[in-house]
Amino acid sequence: MSQDKLRAGAGIADITPTLGMQIAGDIGRYRPVEEIRDPLFAKALVIESGGRRVVWLSLDLLVVTRKWADEIKRRAAARYGLDPTTIMVHVVQNHAAPSLGHFFVCNEDDQGLFPSEYPWLLGGDDRYNPIAFDGVLAAIGQALDTLQPVTVQVGRGVDGRVAFNRRFIMRDGTARTHPPLCDPHILQCEGPIDPEVGVLTFTGADGRPVAAVLHHTCHPVHGYPERWVSAGWPGAWCAGVRAALGGDCVVMLVNGFCGNIYQCNHLDPHYHDDYQEMGRKLTETALMVLDRLEPVAPVLAWRTRSLQIPLRAPTADEVADARHLLAQYPAPMWTDATNTAVQWDWVYAVNRIDLDAYVRQSPVFDYPIQVFRLGHTALVSVPGEPFVEEQLRIKLASPAAYTFTAHMSNTYVGYLPTKAAFQRGGYETHTGAGSKLTPEALTMVGDAALAMLGELFDA
Repeated sequence: MSQDKLRAGAGIADITPTLGMQIAGDIGRYRPVEEIRDPLFAKALVIESGGRRVVWLSLDLLVVTRKWADEIKRRAAARYGLDPTTIMVHVVQNHAAPSLGHFFVCNEDDQGLFPSEYPWLLGGDDRYNPIAFDGVLAAIGQALDTLQPVTVQVGRGVDGRVAFNRRFIMRDGTARTHPPLCDPHILQCEGPIDPEVGVLTFTGADGRPVAAVLHHTCHPVHGYPERWVSAGWPGAWCAGVRAALGGDCVVMLVNGFCGNIYQCNHLDPHYHDDYQEMGRKLTETALMVLDRLEPVAPVLAWRTRSLQIPLRAPTADEVADARHLLAQYPAPMWTDATNTAVQWDWVYAVNRIDLDAYVRQSPVFDYPIQVFRLGHTALVSVPGEPFVEEQLRIKLASPAAYTFTAHMSNTYVGYLPTKAAFQRGGYETHTGAGSKLTPEALTMVGDAALAMLGELFDA
């Protein structure tokens, strides 16, 4: 642990795709870019103390796979002399953006049963990867070039106007994700939200803001399933706070455990989907937080750990059903005459055959967790889409006064639902590419994160 004077630098690079590239964030749908409503960015923050550096990356993308996250770390280490274990590659999970890598197969170098003439079924677009990759490395370089002494401040507010639990217990006892607005079959919302709005600022000796890290918890699903690119509410929020801070400040988001949280209020018959309005509301709350920030001591430390979490193999009946469906329909089951949308059941069948073969080779998933300490503030970084309940447990038990979380970091693994959610069912529990860990995984992740936090704050 280092208590020397902190230095920090920040960088930003445009990673907007070109027209025709695949937008991710859907299942079995062709979504070539036809319009760009606002740009996408890669943002980097480098924090240094005593010659030791950590790098936080925030990308306006849907997914980064392990292959590409590891390659970013490898290249950053080779080019800039950084320690790969101290680099966090976080994506905000923007559903109006591409992915960096293919996430609908367990091994993205093997497309399995997906036909090669429809590469977009794999989730990514190989034409896009160099754009994102070059932008990430450029942003890191800028951050290193602007390293300077900083003071750090932190604060929080709450905002219950913009994020909602998207799973509901229906009157038959089952769970449903995304029911119609005010569906009379709704009994109650299944779970909570996390209303925290966190703000962490880095200010240079000249009084100018160098960077700000924002934290909230909500799926960025605006723009789904359209063919336009947008940075969504994360981009709108970051832009609003940057305008308030002024100068060359780089404002980045770390999005929390939002596996069951998104922006639609299903209990409001007048709900209107507007990512700019969501950004304005969060900016309004963040501006109030900026007026009551408190100092952060120059203490920098971190831990990294890999959990070996059992994969959830498809059952024998699921595999048999999948093989039967694919025997009947070896080509995709199209829902339209233009061959641009495939029935989800066909995609799930391919996923299950792929997962079954993968589990036979490796029955566990190497799940990386990073925990960073900055004074009395902590950042917990994990892969996948954990449900918010575990985030709240971590925050409640954390020894840090402020604990921010970053989901979808360093690799993709799909949803991590609660055990209760598995019992009720629903979209997030379907065995396949989007949900493949044991039901105990969520608690395992929370326990490991709390143990690592305890180590950092006891040191």
